[in-house]
Amino acid sequence: MLRTNTLTTMLILMGTVWAGDAVDQVPAPPLSESKRAELTKSLEKSLEDSMRLVQETPRSVAAYSRRGDAYFFLGRFKEAVADYDTMVELDDSLAASHWRRGIALFYAERYQDAAAQFESYHSFDQVDRENGIWRYLSQHKAHGRAKAREGLLKYQKDDREPFPAVYKLFAGTISPEQILADIGAAELSKMEREQRLFYAQLYIGLNSAVEGDDDQARAHLAEATRNTWGPVAGYGPTYMWHVGRLHEELLRTKKTHESPK
Repeated sequence: MLRTNTLTTMLILMGTVWAGDAVDQVPAPPLSESKRAELTKSLEKSLEDSMRLVQETPRSVAAYSRRGDAYFFLGRFKEAVADYDTMVELDDSLAASHWRRGIALFYAERYQDAAAQFESYHSFDQVDRENGIWRYLSQHKAHGRAKAREGLLKYQKDDREPFPAVYKLFAGTISPEQILADIGAAELSKMEREQRLFYAQLYIGLNSAVEGDDDQARAHLAEATRNTWGPVAGYGPTYMWHVGRLHEELLRTKKTHESPK
């Protein structure tokens, strides 16, 4: 991990903090107040629409899917889990592949249930290391780093970068600095680089969070939230962009409550 003074220098260079700020102060939000207000208004409208849809079509998987997403994006994790559970009750073929349910369980602090969901997904898709990353995070929260590393899912085929590199981070064989340096050195288009940086910053941040390093986590998750590709890339990446945004907000709120008045 970076030492505090190195992290401060990097954050200043990136414009994340003012030169006179201390790292232990609460950093500025990665989204402006107006953008956060606009996003919240849009999400609340989506929740209202999806509630009406559920009332009109109470047996519709799509209606619960939409409302579950709206709940999740608003940080209402237990309600999101309930709607995702209803989706599975209505269509049990969704049980193994419902990765959103696993993420919602993680944020509802049901870590063992989350780990079980991601293990189930592995039987559905044995290439997607992102699923294994989430199982590791869940196992880490439930049982600690050592057991989580022992339980890392095995993959025989390559996945797209940066997921193999992030997997090595969790295994303890590569550093966050090396992951970001490799992305910087790779011959990539601007969009490809932004894509890799989004996922790298997101999962480096989430790893720092489960390791208990909130300052590092906030710094990386803020960069993931500022990323220009994530919020417009499509359903899956945009869902993950909301994950990074929400986790950064949770850590910033925690820091605000811990800071001296």
